[in-house]
Amino acid sequence: MRRSTVTALAAALSASLVLAGCGSSDDGKPVKKQAAPAADGQDVNAHPVSDLKQGGTLKTYITQWPVQYNVNTPDGAQGDTQEIVGAILPDLFDSDAKGAVHANPDFLASAKVVSNDPQIVEYELNPKAKWTDGTPLSWKDFASQWKAQSGVNKAYEVADTSGYDQISKVEQGKDAHGVRITFDQPYADWQRLFDPLYPAAYTSTPKKFNAAWQEKVPVSGNAFKIKSYDKTAQTVTIVPDPKWWGAKPRLDSVVYRVIDFTATTEAYLNKEIDFATALLPEDYKRLVKASGTDIRRGARWDEVHIALNGAHGPLKDVRVRQALGNAIDRKGINAAFSKDLSFELKPLDNHFFMPNQEGYRNNAGEYGTYDPEKAGKLLDAAGWKSAGEGEPRTKGGKQLTLEYTLSAGSTSAQFDQAELVQQQLAAVGIKITLKKVPANDFFPKFVNTGNFDLTSFRNVDAVFKSTIVPTFLQPQGKNLLQNYGSIGSPKVDALLKKAQRTTDTAEANKLYNDADRELWKLGHSIELYQRPQILAVRSGLANYGAEGLASSDYTKIGWLK
Repeated sequence: MRRSTVTALAAALSASLVLAGCGSSDDGKPVKKQAAPAADGQDVNAHPVSDLKQGGTLKTYITQWPVQYNVNTPDGAQGDTQEIVGAILPDLFDSDAKGAVHANPDFLASAKVVSNDPQIVEYELNPKAKWTDGTPLSWKDFASQWKAQSGVNKAYEVADTSGYDQISKVEQGKDAHGVRITFDQPYADWQRLFDPLYPAAYTSTPKKFNAAWQEKVPVSGNAFKIKSYDKTAQTVTIVPDPKWWGAKPRLDSVVYRVIDFTATTEAYLNKEIDFATALLPEDYKRLVKASGTDIRRGARWDEVHIALNGAHGPLKDVRVRQALGNAIDRKGINAAFSKDLSFELKPLDNHFFMPNQEGYRNNAGEYGTYDPEKAGKLLDAAGWKSAGEGEPRTKGGKQLTLEYTLSAGSTSAQFDQAELVQQQLAAVGIKITLKKVPANDFFPKFVNTGNFDLTSFRNVDAVFKSTIVPTFLQPQGKNLLQNYGSIGSPKVDALLKKAQRTTDTAEANKLYNDADRELWKLGHSIELYQRPQILAVRSGLANYGAEGLASSDYTKIGWLK
């Protein structure tokens, strides 16, 4: 599977490292830093499948119950859901450790651009590829998905129209297994479209697209299928599909269990799950000592940020958003987070590129520089007058108060980050109240609906830069796409659409960076750092762990003999 860009709950920093002065290894010596992996860094305990035994279960975790299995809807564009979907629906393309994309032969005999003016792409589907209801994959599935995601019919609740809105025609190719797609304008990242592919029978109307996948998967088409949903036990179990035409999976099952992130270390040590994030020092120190455990590191596309909502309240004013950018000490937050890590932290000054990627530029400039004095002047200019040290600013008799929304499943480190931001903003006269909401509601009822002032989460796995474009495009009416804070501009839209149509990589990268500078100026969000990928994984588990930019192949994951 190739994970798409998704939102995920972020494990942020531990402010207690700053406030309490904690910060060393158990023996009191400074933690020795390891350099961050290169762009193609990964550690999955790679083995040929002949080294793996047949059978066994992979026990993994998710942080919230999936409410929508159509990942092309706002509620489905969430990391846990996409992890499951990647194993059960057709996965047309996979990426390697360097992020290079290749056609998956289980589904595609070929896929190539056959014309550049206009751009035409022809797919030849694997004749063996079928949905679980026995229907072969066909051009009709592509056509239905295109019509749903083109943006023409607003009744389809889509999270992302980019790329699909540049298609002019989808038709049958040379034979029943062929697909021919014509674009009215070039689209550089065409390989990211239709991946995963959904069946026309369950996407052909707005009602089916929006509702047929709510808390269930009506039809699948990959090596695994859903065996059971147990909402009481909060588990989803997948098993090999006997109708699968490809290489037989080694595992007998994969169990996804909903566990608060705060409980994952304990769950791993109790052998309830087979991997856990070993990012926070307090977790790392316990997990690294666990018997039969590998610490695996990789360079994932993974950013942590603070989202701002410009749709309502004081943050509608760009000067207030810019003030937050100057009042929040990003370097201080990053330094606190990395103090006890055994891993070099990569600060982040770009919304589109990771620091270890070609094309990365520092675009934060003055808008990402810690400058409380400047923040005060911006707030003055916005009409928010100082009420004295320690007091919230006022305007028209109202105090400058904002809510910072957190999931109840957040780690102590996430709460500490919020409290640190609360302290930093109080210093310039902005009162922050912390709002804790149920973990299963955090995304569907708060983030996805723009029901917050400030919040923090991650965007991950943007192997294709265009996959993160919906995060920055202006919303279409009530459809926020993935721009949950509703902050954008016609200029950003134009730059991003031009970038997606530009097939020259260097020129496209320049356009993405031009758009990025505008996003910093708009106060879209406050980037913090590239999140290190540090996992504790059972030593006997092969072809799984810190994949970095690469895809996971569930047919090759298994336990060593």
